[in-house]
Amino acid sequence: MLIGMYHYLCVGLILFLTGIIGSFIAKNVIKVLIAIEFMLTGVNINFVTFAAYCGNEKFDGFIMALFYAGLGAVEFAVALYIFYLMFSKKENENIEAYSEL
Repeated sequence: MLIGMYHYLCVGLILFLTGIIGSFIAKNVIKVLIAIEFMLTGVNINFVTFAAYCGNEKFDGFIMALFYAGLGAVEFAVALYIFYLMFSKKENENIEAYSEL
């Protein structure tokens, strides 16, 4: 059995839905950031899948996947620094403790 386009799209969808559910359910800030990274990874898998299977001559899907991977790394670093600053004041990693931004 060959792995086709729909298999990759299902993996991307599962990762994206895991990220959405994880970002709603998680109470820890680090878990929410990881769930957001899962969502970005699911989107990247879909970009690469459509670029590979739909005859993309300009490599637009691959370039967008690289752009979103870099954007995700920068977003994670900035959010982790903001969390560090907030944690140094409150000393609590629970999201509900930071309601008065």
